[in-house]
Amino acid sequence: MSRPRIYVSREVHPSVLARLGEVGETRAWAGPDRCPADVLEKEVADVDAVLGTHRWTAALMDEAPRLRLIALTSVGFDMVDVDAATERGILVTNTPDVLTETVADLTFALILAAARQICEMDRWLRAGQWKTAGVTPMARDVHHATLGIIGLGRLGTAVAHRALAFHMKVLYYDTVHRKDLEKQFGYQFAELETLLRESDFVTLHVPLLPETKGMIGAAQLALMRPTAFLINTARGPVVDEWALIKALQEGRIAGAGLDVYEKEPVDLGNPLLKMENVVTLPHVGSATEATRRAMVDLATDNVLAVLQGKQPLTPVNPEVLSRLKKWGSVPRLSVVDRG
Repeated sequence: MSRPRIYVSREVHPSVLARLGEVGETRAWAGPDRCPADVLEKEVADVDAVLGTHRWTAALMDEAPRLRLIALTSVGFDMVDVDAATERGILVTNTPDVLTETVADLTFALILAAARQICEMDRWLRAGQWKTAGVTPMARDVHHATLGIIGLGRLGTAVAHRALAFHMKVLYYDTVHRKDLEKQFGYQFAELETLLRESDFVTLHVPLLPETKGMIGAAQLALMRPTAFLINTARGPVVDEWALIKALQEGRIAGAGLDVYEKEPVDLGNPLLKMENVVTLPHVGSATEATRRAMVDLATDNVLAVLQGKQPLTPVNPEVLSRLKKWGSVPRLSVVDRG
C-alpha cells in the first residue's frame, strides 16, 4: 500500500516537513504565505491530507478524490464548508487555544490604540502638527471604564482578565452563563441590548456562524453610547460593515478598532481606511513568530495523529472519525456513490 500523500499549502519551517515526511510523501508550496487558489486546486488532486488554511468549497473537495483530512492552521473554520466535508468523509481540524493569549493581547492593544488615538497622534506628530508643548488632541481613558465582551469563551475570558489590570467593569453576553467567572472575578452577565447601552468598549469574540453573521448591525450600533468604541478581532461578517461605516460617519459611536473585515484583503477604497477614529489592522491577531509556529505545530500533530490511526487533537467534525477508511490509494467514495 502506498504511503499517504500530504500537501502543505503554506510556507513552514523545514522541521515541519521533516516530521511529515516520516509518515507520508510530502509536497509543499515554496512561496511566501499560502499558495494561490489555482495552484491548490491542482496540487490537491492526488493527496490524502492538506495542511494550511484556504477556502474549501464542495467543488474543491470534489477535485480531491483521495482527500481525507484538512488540517487548518487557524482556530476559525468558517472558510471550510464543514457540512460538505462531513458528507464526503473528510475530517477537518483546527488550532484553538494556542493563539488565545496572543489575540487577546492584540484586542487590548486595539482598545488602547482606539481610545488614546495612538495612530492618529502618530500621524499628527509626523505631519508637523505639534507646534506647542502640551497641546495635542484629547483622548479617552481606558482605566475604570466598562468593557462589554460578546462571547466569553477562551479568548473573551483572556481579554476580560486583562481588563482587570485596568480596573475595568466587565460585562459579558454569551449563550452560556459563566457563574464560575462571575464569582471569581466579578464579571457580570448582561443581555446584549444592556451590554451595548452600558459599555464604553464593546469587543467581539464569537465564531462566524449563521446565527452570528451580522449580529452587530444598525439596530445594535444605535444602542451604543456616542462615546463608545467597537473592537472586532473575531470575523468581519459578524458586523454589518456598512452599518458600522454609517454609524462612524454620523458620530453615533466614537470609533472602532478592527483586525477583520467583511472582505479580505480589504478594498483600499473602503471608507474605514480613511477615518481618523478607526484603527485598522490586516488580520494579524495571531501574527507573532511563536504563535504562528505553535499553530503549524498543532496542525502537524493533527496530521500525524490521523495518518497513524490515532485520535486528532482538535477535530472540528469528529463524527467523521468512525468513517475514515484506511489510508492508501483507494479513492474516497463520491457523494453519489454514498447515496
